[in-house]
Amino acid sequence: MTLQQTAERAIIKTYRKEIWNRFVEGVKQYRLLSEGDRVAVCLSGGKDSMLLAKCMQQLQRHSDFPFELRFLALDPGYMEENRALLLQNAGQLGIPVKLREANIFRYVEKQQGAPCYLCARMRRGYLYKYAQELGCNKIALGHHFDDVIETVLMSMLYGAEVKTMLPKLHSQHYDGMELIRPLYLVKEHDILRWQNYCGLRFLSCACSLEQRHAEAGEAGKRARVKELIARLREENDNVDSNIFHSVEDVNLETLLGYHTGEQHTSFLDLYD
Repeated sequence: MTLQQTAERAIIKTYRKEIWNRFVEGVKQYRLLSEGDRVAVCLSGGKDSMLLAKCMQQLQRHSDFPFELRFLALDPGYMEENRALLLQNAGQLGIPVKLREANIFRYVEKQQGAPCYLCARMRRGYLYKYAQELGCNKIALGHHFDDVIETVLMSMLYGAEVKTMLPKLHSQHYDGMELIRPLYLVKEHDILRWQNYCGLRFLSCACSLEQRHAEAGEAGKRARVKELIARLREENDNVDSNIFHSVEDVNLETLLGYHTGEQHTSFLDLYD
């Protein structure tokens, strides 16, 4: 059995409940795909986006309606060995990827402030641009369940607001384009189990700035929140799902205030 066959079988058979069923549930529940869509599946070279690509391929084979896929990878300035690993994995897994260049790392490393945030924004802009050139109306990113709940806590602890990472959203700068997150309900633990079962090695963050932070022992905000959730999970198995459900069942009557766009509402506005 080839590595591609092993990886595909693991999704459909070995981890059907944990990965495939949750992936399909997310696509259906949040209505992420429609007939005639042309989706650019964006590959970073990491475990999440590679699993996403394989799940989208499987869904295309079994879907009740037709849609098209394009597989797009952005080289933001990888070292040669990282670029080679991305292409090697894509080849072994049967993912026909198109690789585009963008010197994002070089630019971001010269900036002050939040380099990861800036890098992510720049990457997304390039991905929208290249996806549109390929005739796509959607881009699919590999964010998973853990990314969602970590974002909830990060927003509260560091941003002083309650918000989350939505399963889909319209692009503000590219007309007719939409971003979707089909792994929205898939947990990172199960993605790692799939990776290890298949004996695969993927890129983590290949940014030289991030590597220097790691060498200096500087854990990022997301890493600290991830550690916090892990500690809380030791006391309560439902912590993950409770965080997730807290932002899909918000009781506005108990909030001091909320806003929609620029429209702010205080509880005092509705008190009397």
